[in-house]
Amino acid sequence: MERKTTPSLTMCLLMDLIGLASYAVPLLGEVSDVIWAPISAIIFYRMFGGPLGAFGGVFNLIEELFPGLDFIPTFTISRFVVYITQQWTANQKKRVVNGQ
Repeated sequence: MERKTTPSLTMCLLMDLIGLASYAVPLLGEVSDVIWAPISAIIFYRMFGGPLGAFGGVFNLIEELFPGLDFIPTFTISRFVVYITQQWTANQKKRVVNGQ
């Protein structure tokens, strides 16, 4: 599953905020992470697709399951990686077309 568009920054920020919400309720938060982790991993894979989606989904699952790692904004970081990579690729293609 290969994505052709960059996932929305707003959606990525929202997903990271939902992951952080477990800190709002002590003890209940870690229990909710067990439920949220696989859901988050599936959403991550569907949003990003391809190798990044697969790797990021597994990383996201682990990050949500391990206590204390919820602060990592996995969706947002990945969105910037995809965006920067797409911009770099587009610039490279322009250089080839222009003969540089």
